[in-house]
Amino acid sequence: MRLSYSSKRSAIAVLAIVTLVLPVASSAFAAPKFPKSLPSPEFVEFQKVKKGSGKGLKLGYISLGDSVPFVKLVSDSIKAQAKRAGVKLEFCDSQIDAAKALACVQLFKTKKVQAYLNFQLDAVAGPSIYKAGPRVPVIAIDINQTPKQVSFMGANNNRAGVIAGRGVGALMKAKFDCKYDAVVLMESPGVGSVNEARIGGNKQGFAEICGALDLAKVKSIDSSFLEKAQSSFKDALTTLPNAKTIVVMAMNDDSCLGALAAAKQVGREKDIYLACHGADPTSWCEIKNNPNWSGDAAYFPEKYGQIGIPYLIQAARGKAVPAKLQVDHVFINKDNLSKYYPKVKC
Repeated sequence: MRLSYSSKRSAIAVLAIVTLVLPVASSAFAAPKFPKSLPSPEFVEFQKVKKGSGKGLKLGYISLGDSVPFVKLVSDSIKAQAKRAGVKLEFCDSQIDAAKALACVQLFKTKKVQAYLNFQLDAVAGPSIYKAGPRVPVIAIDINQTPKQVSFMGANNNRAGVIAGRGVGALMKAKFDCKYDAVVLMESPGVGSVNEARIGGNKQGFAEICGALDLAKVKSIDSSFLEKAQSSFKDALTTLPNAKTIVVMAMNDDSCLGALAAAKQVGREKDIYLACHGADPTSWCEIKNNPNWSGDAAYFPEKYGQIGIPYLIQAARGKAVPAKLQVDHVFINKDNLSKYYPKVKC
């Protein structure tokens, strides 16, 4: 998600345990076993899964909601790598709804999946969703699904937040010597610790460049996805009628795009200076052409399957995996966008 989701942050505490299923030749399930998880590296490399390496396995994937551009890229990557590995993938779109995510795991139980990836929005609902599904290894994507996940995969939320915060801090220092009228934090409380780590990282990174935030000038709003962000930010602008330099630190590109759309509606797009997360195609032209869009902490959602599927195959076969499988984030701005995405056309 950029969130969504998907990061970042003060580092997310993850309880990592791995369950063991019977060999793929058997259709029955063994009683869960819990080998120790492996130490977590700082980040893991994207690597295409070995062809045929998952032959005979039935795996599941809960999408947060393929209507979200970032998530659709994640889903397409997971499907492509599952096909390459030769696994049978049970795909289920939760449509940003915890109740539908619960229905997904109930389906997985019926289908006898041997491990699954869970990318659903409501962190609080994670334990009950797990309980309703099969007792098999689960890797969470970008949003914690504790306490039974074997690994957290995706964003290093605090680190990505710091990267984005530094980016907008550098812009504010260069243009205004770090003087500003307001700061708007576009948060997503429903994702729990992810929100705290990512927004906390944003503030930390900004402070490294411009000093601690002036709390009297800080406003926090619930943004989540584009439509909600646009509505919330439009309301926030009405409370800041005279602000000409507004720092916007958001959870994801949807939130940044919503804020920009709201500002354009009232002719104030030149008043906002943005720190964003994701760097998916929806943001590329803003990164390239909008001088107020400082840049993005990049997540590379189009490659998520290159982490999720290889490690899920290991977990399904009873092998321990690292407690965290985190992306190596980089800051993408107009100067290096074409290096990472050479086909950008605006």
